Amino acid sequence: MALRGAAGSLRLLLGCGLLLWGATVGASKVEVSMLETAEVELGQTARIPCNFSLPEESHYAYINWFYINKHSRTKIYYMVRGQKFEVDTEYKGRVAMENDFTLTISRVTLRDARTFVCQVGAGSLGVGENRTKLHIYKTPEPPEIQVNDAGIPVTSKEIPKIAVCVSKNGFPAPNITWYKNGSPLWQDHTQVSLIKESSGLYTVSSTLYAHVSREDRQSRFHCEVSYRLLGADQTAASEDVNVTVFYSTEKLSLVIESPQPQVREGDDVTLRCEGDGNPPPEYNLLKVQEGAEPEERELTSSNGVLILRKVKKEDSGRYLCQTFDLDSMKKLENETELSVNYLEGLKITPEGPIQLQQGEVLTLTCDARGSKPLEFRWKKEKKGKLLRSGKQLKLSNVTLESSGNYSCEVAVTGVPGLSRSKQVNVAVHTKPHISSKDSLVPVQQNELVTLMCKAAALPEPTITWSINGKVQNHTDHHRVISNLTVQVTPNLLQSGVTCTATNEFGNSSHHIRLQLRTMTTPPPSGNTTAESIKKEQKTQESKGVIIVAVIVCILVIAVLGAVLYFLHKKGKIPCNRTGKQDITRPDARKDEIVVEVKSDKLPEEAGLLQGANGEKRPAGDQAEKYIDLRN
Repeated sequence: MALRGAAGSLRLLLGCGLLLWGATVGASKVEVSMLETAEVELGQTARIPCNFSLPEESHYAYINWFYINKHSRTKIYYMVRGQKFEVDTEYKGRVAMENDFTLTISRVTLRDARTFVCQVGAGSLGVGENRTKLHIYKTPEPPEIQVNDAGIPVTSKEIPKIAVCVSKNGFPAPNITWYKNGSPLWQDHTQVSLIKESSGLYTVSSTLYAHVSREDRQSRFHCEVSYRLLGADQTAASEDVNVTVFYSTEKLSLVIESPQPQVREGDDVTLRCEGDGNPPPEYNLLKVQEGAEPEERELTSSNGVLILRKVKKEDSGRYLCQTFDLDSMKKLENETELSVNYLEGLKITPEGPIQLQQGEVLTLTCDARGSKPLEFRWKKEKKGKLLRSGKQLKLSNVTLESSGNYSCEVAVTGVPGLSRSKQVNVAVHTKPHISSKDSLVPVQQNELVTLMCKAAALPEPTITWSINGKVQNHTDHHRVISNLTVQVTPNLLQSGVTCTATNEFGNSSHHIRLQLRTMTTPPPSGNTTAESIKKEQKTQESKGVIIVAVIVCILVIAVLGAVLYFLHKKGKIPCNRTGKQDITRPDARKDEIVVEVKSDKLPEEAGLLQGANGEKRPAGDQAEKYIDLRN
């Protein structure tokens, strides 16, 4: 009995074990897989996939979607036998399920940051489920930085505030990191505040505190906000700012600013006193008066700047800049030397105007004073070519051509643009010299002829003519050109014309003979004005002769034509003969008519021939014609 009871108990235990095992095996047939987390930006559409697997030849009976609120779950969507149902909750109108069983939530809010459960039922095969935690993100606004514009002293005992960085409307709350010259700073001296807005978004504010030094006057600070978005870390940086740092003056400088490295008389010069402290201290500018006991004369300046207008050599000397620093209680000073280059006392000896006689010798000396060695150059006229370098210029055996203005140019060595010039007038007095070349001028009877006479002298000469006529004079410096226009007469041909140039040192004369021009003699070019008129008349006469010659030829041909026509009428020349009519030599046959026209010259040449006395010969005298009419 005891054994049977024990055996029954064993079978009961085995049956219960098999039942529990079978239930466990059946539940494991429905397997659901989901993402552990899903991310979406605020206001966008969230997608939560649900994947499950079933045994072959089996189907799911339903699919339920829940969200977990603390320790309870709330159904928001389900599907039974292919029909979808939306539960009347806060998600109504915002949730849907796609064909691949993915749950979508549109216009997500911060309250949607929950855990969502997908449950799949398969009848006797059991139920399977899994869950996904949904994260909501909101990109914060770019950080804004506000620097301490009151300034920070380097001697501050307390840790001063550098700047404040603010980032608004982010979710979750972002982090703020400070940077100095591109390198991150320790966050030991930062104060962070977090504010949750009514919208659920966060505003983060971070204040940076730190000691500063003189070097921080050029340092650049900025802050950076970091946040997570769609599985990746994102950052946004503020603009760079500079902090105003107050520090004492340690070095002082006095500089000279001028248009050129070498200061010249007449330049505008600026003396600038500068210190390396912030804020700049008060400056005093002084000039040291050299002497047995140097004195300091205070100058009126503005913020350490002194402008000297059109400096002179008297402005040269030592200048001193002084300041007193209240932080360090030290007196500082610096000095500089101003050298004004000058050029003065330019003179030429002997002084002008200088009058010389032809053949004399003249030595000109140029002298001046300057701040540096001087360079001397001599030129004739201001823009003429260089005659000589040096203080002296010697003119030997001077002539009229030596007259003019001589310029001495002086420049200070090594100082570009600092130069002066002075000139002296030299006049070489001579008696007149006539440069006319024409002594024989071909002319025609009764024509108007213009004669020219050129003379040069100093003082300027006066030109007179031996006969009366129309006179025109032109003066060029110490040269005079006189033109005389007269009519050619027999008396003028016999006497000629004389021009005389006179000044206080003497006179010179030039005689011009006139000669009748022959037609065979080509007229010289450019001697007289009447000559060009004669040439034009000659051209017209030549054209008339050619026309006459052409008319004579036409008349000869007409006479010859009339004779031939007359013979034709008499029957002397039959028109039906095929042979050529022979008009040749006088020794032809007696039944022929011979016409011979003989001329020693062409008609044109005949019209141009002239007799020995200059008269034209008639055309009949210049050519012979023979007409032999034989029966």
